[in-house]
Amino acid sequence: MRDDRRTRFEKVYLDTYEQILGYAMRRCDSPEDAADVVAETFEIAWRRVDDLPPGEQARLWLYGVARNVLANHRRGLIRRHTHQTALRENIADLYAHTSPTGEESELRAIGQVFRELSDDDRELLSLVAWEGLDAGEIASALGRSRNAVRIRLHRARKRFSHGLARAGIEFTPTSRAARVPTWRSS
Repeated sequence: MRDDRRTRFEKVYLDTYEQILGYAMRRCDSPEDAADVVAETFEIAWRRVDDLPPGEQARLWLYGVARNVLANHRRGLIRRHTHQTALRENIADLYAHTSPTGEESELRAIGQVFRELSDDDRELLSLVAWEGLDAGEIASALGRSRNAVRIRLHRARKRFSHGLARAGIEFTPTSRAARVPTWRSS
């Protein structure tokens, strides 16, 4: 019985490791933090190997676990936020004295608009753009209905689009804003 569980875990690990690592890398400030998130995610998977869903659903289940691990990780980061804020302000002062190109300015503005979205909106948009998940897969990963995810995703896209417009970024099919990130229909 123990060998079956181990074999099952090893298969899920080998099949999903790179995707879960990519998910964590895109959401953490450092590779070390991402490695910690991935390790904890798979530690939980090992402890709960009997709860792992079969087949492709295991990957979606792991996204949900990783999302919770990241939430815990972020709460820990808040305690260090005050020191990082001072450093960011110093760096921003350095950049204020340089003249960025038009594309660099637009990318910064896009990033700023994205960071101003709620955590939920950023997560939904990131799952589509970075993880390539459709509404059904996101619903499974987040434990929501497909319809609820579609509605929330539509609203998140709309808020992002309005934020880009407020920042003076034209959103056309050929603009940089339209290419970063590329949205999939769901």
